[in-house]
Amino acid sequence: MKIASNKVATLHYTLKDDKGALIESSVGNDPLEYIHGIGNLIPGLESKLEGKKAGDKLSVVVKAEDAYGERDEELIEEVERAEFDDGEELEVGKEFQYDDEDGNIFHVRVVKISDTMVTIDGNHPLAGQTLAFDVEVVSVRDASKEELEHGHVHGEHGHHH
Repeated sequence: MKIASNKVATLHYTLKDDKGALIESSVGNDPLEYIHGIGNLIPGLESKLEGKKAGDKLSVVVKAEDAYGERDEELIEEVERAEFDDGEELEVGKEFQYDDEDGNIFHVRVVKISDTMVTIDGNHPLAGQTLAFDVEVVSVRDASKEELEHGHVHGEHGHHH
């Protein structure tokens, strides 16, 4: 069976930046499982996996625009420290989400803290980077009706991951 839309692909991967520094790897851990063709992977990697089958190994370089996009400086803003909950422990690198008055949800990361201001960045941590993946396809199967309805892979016996 080949990787195609609505198939569950299981793969091991190693992700490095454009300088060859390791970002993350599934090797030695559980492999990544995803439903192909519904936007669960970055487009530049997903397109290269199309048509691959169990046992295939490939190296893929994905430019920023086909990964997490270019960095957008407008997504970096300073917020008054008083806007954060008193009980909220603030530290550089902490990630959290908030919603605006229209109900839009934003994921941000604290990048700088001063006595009165907190600088947050709404860019994905890998935005603006060319990424290099080494991938091994472990298996490919049909997604269940329930997985397709939910938009994600379920574990053994139908349990959610």
